[in-house]
Amino acid sequence: MTAVEAVNEAALARVAEGFRTKDIDAILDEFAEDGVFELAAGPEPCGERFQGKAAIRTALERMFKGPSFSLETATRWIAGDRAVSEWTYVATGKSGRRIEVRGCDLFALRDGKVTRKDTYLKQVVAPKT
Repeated sequence: MTAVEAVNEAALARVAEGFRTKDIDAILDEFAEDGVFELAAGPEPCGERFQGKAAIRTALERMFKGPSFSLETATRWIAGDRAVSEWTYVATGKSGRRIEVRGCDLFALRDGKVTRKDTYLKQVVAPKT
């Protein structure tokens, strides 16, 4: 692992811990001021885009106000200033139905700060009974 990759790995570990503990400030500390946070779904092909720390805070507050959830990182790998994190999101919806989503985030980093987090996912859909 190069020195740049080690710095980026440490930043992404702090991001993952921030998501696990729902600590918005800890997550934002790892983003560049001009960082971009792209959700899997939204009005554009990139999903819903939030740019800058204030906008990213809004997205995270909305996310954390939703159903209680757990988010566990399965694996992460880094190549220079690019990284991938695979994770599983588990929650219970308002109807009481279990929600389970497998996804990944593609990251771009600069000087040890996240400049872009782009989310992709697959959702388990229970058969209708």
